[in-house]
Amino acid sequence: MRPLASGPLKVVFLVLASLCAWYSGYLLAELIPDAPLSSAAYSIHSIGERPVLKAPVPKRQKCDHWTPCPSDTYAYRLLSGGGINKYAKICFEDNLLMGEKLGNVARGINIAIVNCKVEQRAEPQGFRVDTDRRCRRKPSTQGRASVNSKDPKTDLHPPIDNSGPMTKFIQSAPPKSLLFMVTYDDGSTRLNNDAKNAIEKLGSKEIRNMKFRSSWVFLAAEGFELPSEIQREKINHSDTKNNRYSGWPAEIQIEGCIPKEPS
Repeated sequence: MRPLASGPLKVVFLVLASLCAWYSGYLLAELIPDAPLSSAAYSIHSIGERPVLKAPVPKRQKCDHWTPCPSDTYAYRLLSGGGINKYAKICFEDNLLMGEKLGNVARGINIAIVNCKVEQRAEPQGFRVDTDRRCRRKPSTQGRASVNSKDPKTDLHPPIDNSGPMTKFIQSAPPKSLLFMVTYDDGSTRLNNDAKNAIEKLGSKEIRNMKFRSSWVFLAAEGFELPSEIQREKINHSDTKNNRYSGWPAEIQIEGCIPKEPS
């Protein structure tokens, strides 16, 4: 014979179970954010999946290097011109010294001098000054075309021999300075022997090998020696069979890190 109290106990248990179920549903509704059922179903489905790791966006380095230079060095990049639309560039410590954006690239040999010995600003020539005040920049565009040439694409003036001014500019580099040289278009046709001697004296091995429209970049130091592991010069001759551009070879570049305290 069943106990008489079993009936009321079942009723009480059923009521308590109903209350628990209602309260659990209320809490679940409060915790789950408002979202479509498809999103919620996808979230439940993806719980067991392996998480996808996304690599962080690479931090941009000075002069667009792939890896950063040590803090006690200067970052630089030299890029020759390539074709009529690819202008030469000289970058030093993330400052563009010469380039299309500055409008100071001329046909011929483009030169920038950086003096890292004294603390003073560059003379007012429209060139940017580095945040590191120990260096001043003294760019110049000397060589086959006039320094005042506005646009190499549309410059119809006849070629001007600037070998003399270029030689003087190179010789004006003070001790403990860096010289950066890049070509755009042709830098050899009207380059005289005095200019070649001045560049050769700085350590160039290719200046006498330059031909019509050769792409050439060169890094030199005045008054101190560069580390032996630094690439100082690169050249690419024009070749009708292998030229990347019509009448022009491919652009070339060198980049690296130079110790801030010259030896």
